[in-house]
Amino acid sequence: MVIISLKQGRNGNWNVTRAHITLFSDLQLEAGIALAKEVAYDEHVRSGRPLRVEMPGPASTLVLARYLNASEASSKDVMAA
Repeated sequence: MVIISLKQGRNGNWNVTRAHITLFSDLQLEAGIALAKEVAYDEHVRSGRPLRVEMPGPASTLVLARYLNASEASSKDVMAA
């Protein structure tokens, strides 16, 4: 599964990353969440691969969106946009 992460920078703004590569930086939280979800959805549609958008925290990770193929989804999974 490909993971797009939303991480807070040192200046307090947010960065959208994939595999430790910063895709977008210096975003407000709301814009960062929207952009991370859009990037993940677009890549899922284009590639057909499952993707997840997450925001790592000090104690746990918050999953903001999950894009799965129908064959991978279970009754507990909810596709988020």
